[in-house]
Amino acid sequence: MRTSIFMTVGVVTLAALFTACSTTPRTVEERDEVKRDAENALADFRHSDNDIAKRIDQAYGLAVFPTVGKGGLGVGGAGGRGVVYEQSTAVGYCTLSQATIGLQIGGQRYSEMILFENRGAFDRFTRGEWAAAAQATAVAAASGAGANARYNDGVMIFVYNQKGLMGEASVGGQKFNYQRFDSTR
Repeated sequence: MRTSIFMTVGVVTLAALFTACSTTPRTVEERDEVKRDAENALADFRHSDNDIAKRIDQAYGLAVFPTVGKGGLGVGGAGGRGVVYEQSTAVGYCTLSQATIGLQIGGQRYSEMILFENRGAFDRFTRGEWAAAAQATAVAAASGAGANARYNDGVMIFVYNQKGLMGEASVGGQKFNYQRFDSTR
């Protein structure tokens, strides 16, 4: 039984990390799927709370990761692909990768959205100069969540749980990669 748990968590962790290795989806179908999934996730965030919808409208830009897979058992990882929007226009693909260490077990899938307060924060993200530190706080997207959320260093992070259960007290951070649409051909 214990070996089975280790194998399952290990496979989830590796799959999450490999998903995040390539910024640009390889085929036209994969590109269309990532864009469609990002639009659906963005709609979910908008419908989760009126204040979150207002914050989306007021943000200079945002990154949406429709599905982030996360798993861990002592050592963990997460990964996902998404789309970056500048002033409401989709401009590129992005990836999220995360490594953690600490007390953790389980696996989960969630959506993540990062709002950029201004062009400076957006540019730091797209130049690869920003990573979510261990102390970065993500707000669970739910009714009333947007009213109390605050920008930290020009960014605000929301997550929307899809499936799974993960208990953790770990330390780690998220790293992001970005590639403009016009450079993906």
